[in-house]
Amino acid sequence: MRPIPSVLLRCACLSSLIALSAAHAEDKVASQASNVRTEYAQVLRVQPVYQTLRAQAVEERCEPASEVGAAARLCRPVRVQKEFQRPVAYDVDYIHRGVTYRSRLPIDPGKRLRVRITVTPDIPPGERR
Repeated sequence: MRPIPSVLLRCACLSSLIALSAAHAEDKVASQASNVRTEYAQVLRVQPVYQTLRAQAVEERCEPASEVGAAARLCRPVRVQKEFQRPVAYDVDYIHRGVTYRSRLPIDPGKRLRVRITVTPDIPPGERR
């Protein structure tokens, strides 16, 4: 029987240690995930939040043909201020288990909003060990 080189032995030990710590990490995540669930809240109101954008454009303005003459029209470029709005967020009022909440969301949620419920113990700083 041939002896196992020390490099192979170290690699085998290291891979076993990594697999063991990964399994332990999965156990930790699974126990934390059990304190989280999702439910649905009823949306009461959605108000878009707009961003106002301003830009300058160059437009061609022409004088009416009757003032200059029937055959020729006088046209010239003119700077015009343009302004338009686009929705960037939505202020959403919703009710969950009798309590009304307001959140600013990147999308319009529709009639129902999925909410994440998380329960964690509240231990005052003086009672921690």
